[in-house]
Amino acid sequence: MKINDLLKLPIFNGTTIVGGELGLNREVHTVNMMDAPDIIPYLKRSELLITTAFHFKDDLPALLELIREMGRQECAGLGIKSKRFLGSIPESAVQLADELHLPLLELPVEPSLGDLVNKALNHILDVQTAQLHHAIQTHRQFTQQIMSGQGVPKLLDQLSSLLKLPVILLGPYLQPVFGRLSPRTTSQLEDLLSEGMRFYVPPSTFSAFSLLGEKGETLTLFPVYTHRQLHYLCITGFVPPSERSSILTIEQATNVIAFELMKDNALKQNRRRIQNEFFSNFIGGVFSSSEEIASRGREFGLSNDQRYICAVGKLNNKDRTTSFLQYKAEQDQIAEYLEGEVAQFRYPIHVYTYDQSYILLMQLTEEWKVIQPFFIELLERLQSKIAAYYESDMSFGFSSYAQSLPQIPLSYKEANEALYFGGITGKKRFIELYQPKEVPEILRLIPQEHLRKFYMDTMQGFEDETLKDHKMLLHTLSVYLETHCHLAETAKRLYIHRNTVIYRLEKCEEIIGRSLKDPEETLRLRMAFRIKALLPEEGKSDWLS
Repeated sequence: MKINDLLKLPIFNGTTIVGGELGLNREVHTVNMMDAPDIIPYLKRSELLITTAFHFKDDLPALLELIREMGRQECAGLGIKSKRFLGSIPESAVQLADELHLPLLELPVEPSLGDLVNKALNHILDVQTAQLHHAIQTHRQFTQQIMSGQGVPKLLDQLSSLLKLPVILLGPYLQPVFGRLSPRTTSQLEDLLSEGMRFYVPPSTFSAFSLLGEKGETLTLFPVYTHRQLHYLCITGFVPPSERSSILTIEQATNVIAFELMKDNALKQNRRRIQNEFFSNFIGGVFSSSEEIASRGREFGLSNDQRYICAVGKLNNKDRTTSFLQYKAEQDQIAEYLEGEVAQFRYPIHVYTYDQSYILLMQLTEEWKVIQPFFIELLERLQSKIAAYYESDMSFGFSSYAQSLPQIPLSYKEANEALYFGGITGKKRFIELYQPKEVPEILRLIPQEHLRKFYMDTMQGFEDETLKDHKMLLHTLSVYLETHCHLAETAKRLYIHRNTVIYRLEKCEEIIGRSLKDPEETLRLRMAFRIKALLPEEGKSDWLS
């Protein structure tokens, strides 16, 4: 309670405030009586000290030192029975008390110091007992609301009506979980968080600050402790530290909310584990039929005849020294954050984790060309926030759309491929759209020594031929393969007789020792001719030039 309220007790009738009147709003937690000159080492914060000042009657510097030390230690005030030994309180003591805003009280001769201490302490204890009783009742009321299934929103409404101030539950990154903040306030909080501002510093009970702007909105944040990440109970308005009853009520609410959040988190973790197991089995080909895929998909809100876009995200600069438990804990935190962010997106998105990837599976409820700009904007926003909150860069690759649920494994592979190709180009924090690759593009990704070996192994039978026959036979074989093995078309393009083509092809079969009617062999030869066009001139053997 405040010292101003304590002085209203009948036991303090006749007390005069001679100095430090601006400090009458100081908190009083206890009252002590001084009967020795060495009281300074035993001073306590928010303590009201009363004395006859016998030891200071001839030692003014010692009295001033006591007042100065009480101000430094944030004591509640000093009461002196000046009529007993001092006659009056020195003016220098009054001036010092005014400077320090330390209440300096002149006590009447009666009652005794013992009576003053007893009456004051009894009243303080009565007030504290009433506050604790109120806190217990409030805690019981909040707990009953949660146990009856009314949930956190109902509890926040009840707390708001008790405080007569709006109350919002914020997540670890100051995003509203229950309740609403204005878009401007939300944006300002995000900016402050991105700049590295800390909103709660232990061991303080809560923090309060005002946002810049026309309104200058004041927010008071109380920490909500869970075993994972800190949440915040946000009061839109200032809660003074002196409002002990209100603070106790809020603390009871944070305790109940913390247990509810831990329960919800356990349920979410179990649900997330089941969803991830389903997705792993899905893309791993565990489900044997389209009917089974459709049935399992319905369990997780996936429609069989719906179109989908798959995006795969990975952290670029992951610390390899992180332990497995630390990595899994951070992965769960990021997945939970992604779920919260995509829940506000205009189109439904499912979030999964697989290996070291984060998968976003979006249902296409409109044409892709309409949705694509919004989807890319979402991915860019996720990248920025993950960089700010986790100090890691996340890159995304996303697929062309799947026409139906069974095609999602292919879309996942496409998204992974887009992510891979974006990574090998040296990009950082990129978003890569899957592009169907032509054969030459794919071949360029293979090291040249491997390409050269494949080409040499395929064409080695031509090594003993003369240069003239070598070129003629290879050219005939190349045209034959380009015309999809049509003899007539090959003869037409080469301006030779059909039987000549047959003779040359038979000669090629003798050289390579394999039949040109074998599809595997023709594919191998077609690939070899494609590779030949990619190899540098100096890298080719003279007999294959």
